[in-house]
Amino acid sequence: MKKRWQAKALGEILQKTETVNPLSSPQTEFDYIDVSSVSNTTFQIETTQRLKGKNAPSRARKLVRMNDILFATIRPTLQRIAIVPENLDKQVCSTGYFVLRPNAGIDHRFVFYFLFTEDFTKQMTSLQKGASYPAVTDGDVRAQMIPVPPLAEQQRIVGLLDEAFAGIATAQSNAEKNLQNTRALFDSHLQSVFTQRGKGWTEKTIGECFRVRSGDFLPVRAMVDSGDIDVYGGNGVNGKHDKKNLTGENIIIGRVGAKCGNVRYVNGDLWVTDNAIFISEYFCPFNLKFLTRLLEHKDLRNRANQMAQPVISYTTIKDVLLEFPVSKDKQKEIADKLDTMEEETQRLASVYEQKLTTLGELKRSLLHQAFTGNL
Repeated sequence: MKKRWQAKALGEILQKTETVNPLSSPQTEFDYIDVSSVSNTTFQIETTQRLKGKNAPSRARKLVRMNDILFATIRPTLQRIAIVPENLDKQVCSTGYFVLRPNAGIDHRFVFYFLFTEDFTKQMTSLQKGASYPAVTDGDVRAQMIPVPPLAEQQRIVGLLDEAFAGIATAQSNAEKNLQNTRALFDSHLQSVFTQRGKGWTEKTIGECFRVRSGDFLPVRAMVDSGDIDVYGGNGVNGKHDKKNLTGENIIIGRVGAKCGNVRYVNGDLWVTDNAIFISEYFCPFNLKFLTRLLEHKDLRNRANQMAQPVISYTTIKDVLLEFPVSKDKQKEIADKLDTMEEETQRLASVYEQKLTTLGELKRSLLHQAFTGNL
């Protein structure tokens, strides 16, 4: 630690905060900051509820002041952290927050940035308790050690981090927009392929094009780690087996489950369980990669029976209209173009995802340097 820096527990540098009971003033209105009010993307209080005291939930008990820092102790690794703005001065937040109000001589934004450091996050991860709602206590947060330089040094570090993080936020926003635009461009092209059809296209129902049947029951205990044959169920590949019940080019469709209606082209040996269906008989000539794209476009999940869990069957999908070129050569040409475009889309998406990862690592590095005295 640098000279003139001191290691202190957070509790040593914080003022005592107030609690209130809005029920004691039933007609008085206040803005309520619930745990869901804070965004863990923008790290701001984005929504509040305007309530009368008589309608206050039991958790509405902590008074907040401008420049207080809110740290959600429920699921602390989600980093729902924000600074109270002027317009929410003297309002009320949930007991699901620990309210940090720094003493004189402590820059509130210095404390705010500390809560994002890797060391602090690791401590919260190790201390959280509970399965459904993992949480830490206010005391856990107070006990964490923070390196404290003189106020002027705190302010210098905060100024550098503010400037750097503003630039990073802009770069992240641009990368996220480019990522969304890349995917949207492919989706738009895919949509146009099946809506702007030309000569040589026909329209038939699934029932007129092919027939499907269910796969075969396979108990979980029958799956073997040493097998080299993929087992396809309602959600895609869910295990390995040493036997096959299907081979060659096939289209597999999830029949039941969260991803019911998902469509996969498979070429090779596989085992299809009774949680999936496959095309067993064709009445029209199809390039199977093209047909896979077409069925994905039709979003067969929308045809599921809404039971305890969604289920599709031949009965629910047989009337779905399919538009396609009669020529298998034309189908293959379209499928090949879509494959090429998807590969390029994935390449660009990977570039933008890597940029976002790099920016996140840069933020972590800057925070580490800031709180070790190397910034």
